[in-house]
Amino acid sequence: MNKPVVSEEALGEPVLVPELTAAQAAKAAVAGPAYVVLAGISFSHFLNDTMQSLIASVYPILKDNYALDFAQIGMITLAFQFTASLLQPLVGHFTDKKAQPFSLAIGMGFTFFGLLLLSVAHTYGIILIAASLVGLGSAVFHPESSRIARLASGGRYGFAQSVFQLGGSFGTSMGPVLAALMVPFGQPSIAWFSSIAFLAIVILWRIGAWYKPQIAGKKAVSIERHPDHPDQRRVMTALVVLVALLFSKQLYVSSLSSYYIFYLIDRFGVSTQAAQLYLFIFLAANAAGAFIGGPLGDRFGRKYVIWFSILGALPFTLALPYAGLLASAVLTVVIGLIISSATSAIIVFAQELMPHRFGMISGVFFGVAFGIGGLGAAVLGKLADHTSIAFVYQLCAFLPAIGLLAVFLPKMPKTAR
Repeated sequence: MNKPVVSEEALGEPVLVPELTAAQAAKAAVAGPAYVVLAGISFSHFLNDTMQSLIASVYPILKDNYALDFAQIGMITLAFQFTASLLQPLVGHFTDKKAQPFSLAIGMGFTFFGLLLLSVAHTYGIILIAASLVGLGSAVFHPESSRIARLASGGRYGFAQSVFQLGGSFGTSMGPVLAALMVPFGQPSIAWFSSIAFLAIVILWRIGAWYKPQIAGKKAVSIERHPDHPDQRRVMTALVVLVALLFSKQLYVSSLSSYYIFYLIDRFGVSTQAAQLYLFIFLAANAAGAFIGGPLGDRFGRKYVIWFSILGALPFTLALPYAGLLASAVLTVVIGLIISSATSAIIVFAQELMPHRFGMISGVFFGVAFGIGGLGAAVLGKLADHTSIAFVYQLCAFLPAIGLLAVFLPKMPKTAR
């Protein structure tokens, strides 16, 4: 496999930055992305998030088997997402100091054992432990794999992040389809999907073998910021705003991912398998939107994409609680396409604000996404128990209005759009 030439800007994190001449930097831009590596890391993301989405997709099976209420369902989501949320920034901070090329394959081993444990769990406590193991695997996977995507970007950071996100979003969308196939076989059939984790381990070990020589012998160097780069105060303000925007996006997506199946069953009387297919439609649109947003950010600027993505979904989210079954399916497609296009733009924007802490920033933002999803699912589940699923969706419809905070994002230098 050919090793891509990358510029100092592409390797903004301290552990990886080589000292390049201006000519070498120009050559890096011409070299372009390392597509094989991007494809491999995106496919691994697909496998990782497919396994994660299985947990939410088998909620109806677990709910029936163990007579769980919505609050307990939310706690399962919290168990595996909070593990990832808590550990991802720590993993990112550690790998900023010392990269671990084979940590991805090792982390995927936790997911492998978590799925096996979930397939044989017979108590609620064991289910929570199994879900936590899957979250632990995700905590190890995301920060370093996002770094590898940037390393292989050839300077097209938004594009590379979108390719990486596409794999994860499409993997998330596959969970309901796989769960619909396994409904007749029940909880033990989850063990079949441990083979997906094993395949991911093999691929990530190969990527680690490519990654290791990229960082061998390279020392950290200080990064000179562009003269027009925002000052420290504006950087911190912008990071808070980006977290708030991610909150509005991820909590809304979490409300659909965790409870849309129950909403469709309760309001329209559809079967569990049919509801899972409707959820797949939304998650597939979510995957497509995640891919589109990155290249648009590279071309037009990430701030504009963020504005459009968060606020643009508001009219459709407001209409969803009052739509019929067919209209709901159409609206979720539009919402998924628009609201998910912000993901790559938000993450790359944050990375460019603090390029010297690339791993930690990636971990914080991926971790916040997981944490918000987990906490939000638990709170919304409790609210649904005391009110109704329909009320939860009426309330969540206003979340994209938080996108107005994008007005506080600074203008970035042209070299970091």
